[in-house]
Amino acid sequence: MDVYDFELARVRMVERQIRARGVGDPRVLDAMRRVPRHEFVPEELRHEAYADHPLPIGAGQTISQPYIVAYMTAALAARPGARVLEIGTGSGYQTAVLCAMGLEPFSVELVAPLLERAASTLSRLGCAARLSLGDGHDGLPREAPFDGILVTAAPRRIPEALVDQLAEGGRICIPVGENAQDLVTAVKRDGALRIIDRIPVRFVPLVSPPVPPLKTSVRAAQEALKPWIR
Repeated sequence: MDVYDFELARVRMVERQIRARGVGDPRVLDAMRRVPRHEFVPEELRHEAYADHPLPIGAGQTISQPYIVAYMTAALAARPGARVLEIGTGSGYQTAVLCAMGLEPFSVELVAPLLERAASTLSRLGCAARLSLGDGHDGLPREAPFDGILVTAAPRRIPEALVDQLAEGGRICIPVGENAQDLVTAVKRDGALRIIDRIPVRFVPLVSPPVPPLKTSVRAAQEALKPWIR
């Protein structure tokens, strides 16, 4: 697929997968049109980069379905310049979308090789994000508070550390649960979270050390990913 085809695929992705499902924030739609998603997936899967499902990136992790990336980004309702904590850098694609939105992303990843690869891709594309290696359950206390928090893997419950690091009036968008999961959007009021929206989802779990191995065959990863493809 050549450059023109990738650009056309992005336009179709936005119109058919995102806008058609109700995400109407023009800043989100513009960011999703501009960020080259194919740069963030394994080369052998680039032909599927704009398809309507997640893709494996190694270490048992995924790049999320385009609609979910757009939904979560819009759910934060973050203004330009807002400081956003992302838990789970993964491929770096969500980070790049936050950058394209004019936000200031701080991203935490547990798997060092994934973080290194994401850092290289983001740097090559000119995205200035602050990346850190660490356990996402702990957040990033040295940089708190944050205007928004976005979590790209599912813990059993919302970590208290993340609630503490969210600024008053800020929003968090996070998948919660094990077998049955909800993608919860909540706002912090008077020090506590108030849920404003939830949708059923299926995310990979938010893991703690030790980390899974990075080198997994694409075929094996795709087989493991089947329950997540909707």
